[in-house]
Amino acid sequence: MKRFHLFFAFVLLFSFFAMHSTVFAQEEPVMYFCEKYGRNGEEGVSDRFTTGYLTVMVRSDRALGLYDVSIQLDKYNFRTGEFNYTVELDMKYVFFTRNDDSDMEFEDPGFYRVFLLDDRDRTVASAIIEIIR
Repeated sequence: MKRFHLFFAFVLLFSFFAMHSTVFAQEEPVMYFCEKYGRNGEEGVSDRFTTGYLTVMVRSDRALGLYDVSIQLDKYNFRTGEFNYTVELDMKYVFFTRNDDSDMEFEDPGFYRVFLLDDRDRTVASAIIEIIR
């Protein structure tokens, strides 16, 4: 019986260390927001903004390995906007901002879920943002 308890404790301890890397709520990549991305990098990083245009930032320790991606915005659990972009396969740090095809404007106050989707509409990164007047 003592051997069984010792074995069980060993298995429990081993399982804890084996799962340690997958326990975190958000691992990689990380999505966050700023007012704009300029020569000096990010300006006005926050998770709360007034209505208007924003820049979505995505950072990873390793290359994202993506080419065609899109940013999807959901407000109150329904799809409200999607903006398409092309990125390089080896990018680790990328920003998505207003361009000719995508205005990236948050017009109405509220909470938004923002997703980076790959070309098969699978979620790569996501975050929540609050828009206020």
